[in-house]
Amino acid sequence: MNTPLIDGIKNIENFRRIPQQNLDELAREIREFLVEKVSRTGGHIASNLGVVELTIALHKVFDTPRDKIVFDVGHQTYVSKILSGRADEFDTLRKKDGLSGFPKRSESEFDVFNTGHSSTSVSAALGLLRAMRHKGDKSSVAAVIGDGALTGGMAFEALNDAGESGLPLIVILNDNEMSISRNVGALTRHLGEMRSSSGYRSFKKNLSVFLSKIPKLGPRIRVRLSRLKSRIKYFLLPNVLFEELGFTYLGPVDGHDINKLIETITMARNMEEPVLLHVITRKGRGYKPAETEPGKFHGIGPFAPETGEEIKKNITSNSAIAGQAVCRIAERDRDVAVVTAAMSTGTGMEEFKKRYSDRFFDVGIAEQHAVTMAAGLACGGMKPIAAIYSSFMQRAYDQMLHDVALQRLPVVFALDRAGLVGADGETHQGVYDIAYVLTMPYVDIYSPASAGELEQMLEMAVNKGNPAVVRYGRGLLPDAEYPHIEYGKWLEINPISDVTVIASGRMVETAKRAAEATGAGLVSARFIRPMDEDMLRRIGEKTRIIITIEDGIASGGMGSRIAEWFSGSVKVIRLGVGEEPVKQASVEEQDILCGMDCESLKKVISMAMEEI
Repeated sequence: MNTPLIDGIKNIENFRRIPQQNLDELAREIREFLVEKVSRTGGHIASNLGVVELTIALHKVFDTPRDKIVFDVGHQTYVSKILSGRADEFDTLRKKDGLSGFPKRSESEFDVFNTGHSSTSVSAALGLLRAMRHKGDKSSVAAVIGDGALTGGMAFEALNDAGESGLPLIVILNDNEMSISRNVGALTRHLGEMRSSSGYRSFKKNLSVFLSKIPKLGPRIRVRLSRLKSRIKYFLLPNVLFEELGFTYLGPVDGHDINKLIETITMARNMEEPVLLHVITRKGRGYKPAETEPGKFHGIGPFAPETGEEIKKNITSNSAIAGQAVCRIAERDRDVAVVTAAMSTGTGMEEFKKRYSDRFFDVGIAEQHAVTMAAGLACGGMKPIAAIYSSFMQRAYDQMLHDVALQRLPVVFALDRAGLVGADGETHQGVYDIAYVLTMPYVDIYSPASAGELEQMLEMAVNKGNPAVVRYGRGLLPDAEYPHIEYGKWLEINPISDVTVIASGRMVETAKRAAEATGAGLVSARFIRPMDEDMLRRIGEKTRIIITIEDGIASGGMGSRIAEWFSGSVKVIRLGVGEEPVKQASVEEQDILCGMDCESLKKVISMAMEEI
């Protein structure tokens, strides 16, 4: 790989010394570099290929890290990492103790704000700007937000505040018509119209020039025409939304024209008022496989750079199994619907979308709206399944509690990516859902230990008619054969003994291996709520030490509830994720870090047996 310009960038000043006429060549090198490196490690490739020129222009115009750039979501910051001197670390991307796939403040001063969820950048950037002005710092602050992230309500709350503030916040709208799945909704149509608009600023400028040439009458005519001008503005301009929020709108600008970007960003920086710069980019640009299938290349494992074919790709996954099961349920029941938040591909619901489009609702990156809308569907007699990643579900805690649980509405939450998720790191770990759902009344929690149980539990949850969570991790549950599921009942796998392990979900397979090696008893907690109190009484009669293991935080989760139930009458040792956030690594490495792997469990069982 021949990348002489990148090889010379050991810090930001090395980059800034590259002549502007050589920046297109740098962009070409960066694309080649990203495809080569990410093909080995896996990661977010399409989004980064789409922002190469934009990121180059931003770091060329702004005096980073003194000036601050906040990237929304953050999966598109690979280019920024290269320009700030971290290219040599890309072989460690998303690996244990390696370069993060997202902005990480502990990694570099150029990573201004840790992000992993969408729609946060404008809020964070405005807070930074206010703090800087309070301390007398006149540096610039920019927020880079995608059109997908702009569908999140938090972004509009922030835009409303930022426009009202009058502070010189620069918002870069990176418009590529994509989030993870293709964008939907009225805002997307609005931005489409803006792409073809000639622009209000040009109209307003020409009108002012014309009126200023009329002696004496000019100012009076200008005042008298103010209402007419507003009417014309609303009639002609799709960008009125941002103008009315208090932003000066610039664009649309070709996001792959470095010279034009530098010119326009410089203009925005000099305006000293809230500015929204609308940039048009193409996700996956410069790499044909990613341009053709940007959704596939949003987040991908190692792949062959020549063809784009993913290496060692699972034929199926928990997400695919869930999607197939939901299609079968919907085929028999016309009231079943699916709600997702810009994640139809990731949650395995693309087939449902094709087959039952009249019952499929992708609301964009708006988890709060998704949950309350699902509650409304349930009030109307439908049976909604909300397919959302566990870590994203945290954003709708209030809606889940207030709008679903308290009304006891039959919404089923298919919580994908529950538990430890691997290379995406702290912001994406789905380890908190057991603990926070246990604070809510009436919500059942299903915890399948096999692919077959996942299918059965989804159907049971829909038919039971309670608010429910069916949680399953990234990857693929084992194809193990277990007896048919009975609602609320646990499964005794190894006979209950002096030391008995109670495991849930994917940890059952780990516990099986450890129990077989040590002779411990083993029970699969198929339901975290309701708990099987009959089984707990049986365990209490025969067991002196209980060891619980769950793919979630140990404090406040299943183990805590079991310990509370026994109230000290039986010793309970709880294994799970600790209070320290779990950093990026493979799931297997994270299990070891958390003491949730087979060898760690065997040691705990052996120590318990010695204690007895």
